[in-house]
Amino acid sequence: MTEVSQEMVRISLPSGIELDVLDTGPRDAETLIFLHGFPENHRTWRHQIAAFSNQYRCIAPDQRGYGRSSAPQDAAQYTIDKLMRDIVQMADALGVEKFTLVGHDLGGVVAWAMALKGVVADRMERLVIANAPHPLILSRLLYTNVDQRAASQYIRAFRDTSNDALIREQGLLPLLVKALDFQGSEVMEDRERALLMQQWSNPDTAMAMINWYRAGLADVPPMDAPFALPASYNPPELPNVAVPMLVVWGMDDSALPDANLDGLEDLVDDLTLVKVPDCGHFVTWEAPEIFNRSLAEFLAATGS
Repeated sequence: MTEVSQEMVRISLPSGIELDVLDTGPRDAETLIFLHGFPENHRTWRHQIAAFSNQYRCIAPDQRGYGRSSAPQDAAQYTIDKLMRDIVQMADALGVEKFTLVGHDLGGVVAWAMALKGVVADRMERLVIANAPHPLILSRLLYTNVDQRAASQYIRAFRDTSNDALIREQGLLPLLVKALDFQGSEVMEDRERALLMQQWSNPDTAMAMINWYRAGLADVPPMDAPFALPASYNPPELPNVAVPMLVVWGMDDSALPDANLDGLEDLVDDLTLVKVPDCGHFVTWEAPEIFNRSLAEFLAATGS
C-alpha cells in the first residue's frame, strides 16, 4: 500500500481556530472526513487515506489541541459544541457540501454527537465509527459495569488538576504512564511513535489534549461508588442515527469493553457492525486490512 503525500494545509476558521488539515484525493469525488482521537493526530488514518484517496476526497484534520493546530489552554474551549463547529466550519472552508464522517475514539465522540444532534443532518451521508461508544450506552455502563468503570478511571486522573505541574514540566507521556501504565504498542511504526513523542513533549499541546476530557464527556464514578444508576440519572432523549452507519470494533479494547455494543442495534436504524478479534483500541492501524475492507464494502453497499 503506497502512502499518499502528507502535505498539510492551514485553515483559518471563522471562530479564530486554525487547523492543520490533510486534504487529498479527487476534488470532484465523494468526500470522507476522518476525525482522529486521543492521543494521536490525523495520521491515525494513514492506512485508510492510502487506500481510499485514489477514489475519494479524503480530509483529515489535526483537531484543535493536537499537532500544530490551535491549542487554547482553557478547558472551556473544548466543549462538544465547539468541537463540532470546527468540523462544520472546516467543511465550509474547503467547499465540501456532503460527506461521510469517520471517527475514532474522541473523534468518534464528535462524530456521534454530530449525527445525534443533527448538526449537519442535510450534509452527512454516512457515519463510520471505530471504537467509540454511543454516549447513552457508555454513560449507563460507567454506573453499572465494573469493567467499564475500572477501564475509565484514567479519566479521573486526567481531570485532576494536581497533575497539571507534571504536564507542564514533562508533557503528556508521564501522565499516560501514571494513569494508564502506558507501555506503547509494538505494532506502531517507529516514525509514528517518534512523531507522537515529539508532539506530546509540548506542554501546551499536552494540556490542550487533556482539556478534551475536562470540558465534558460522561461522569466517571470512583470504584467505591455503588454499581447502580443513581436516582438523579436522567439521560437526554436522543434520536436514532438515521444515516447508514458502520461500526468497526477491536474486541480486545482495554478502554472500552465490548459491552458498549450491547443494544447498539436499537439506537441505529441502518447498522453494519464488524467485530475484529485479537485487536485492541486502535483498530485503524492495528488491523488496517480488515478496517479498509469493511469500509470499502460499506461504501459500495450504501453508495448512490
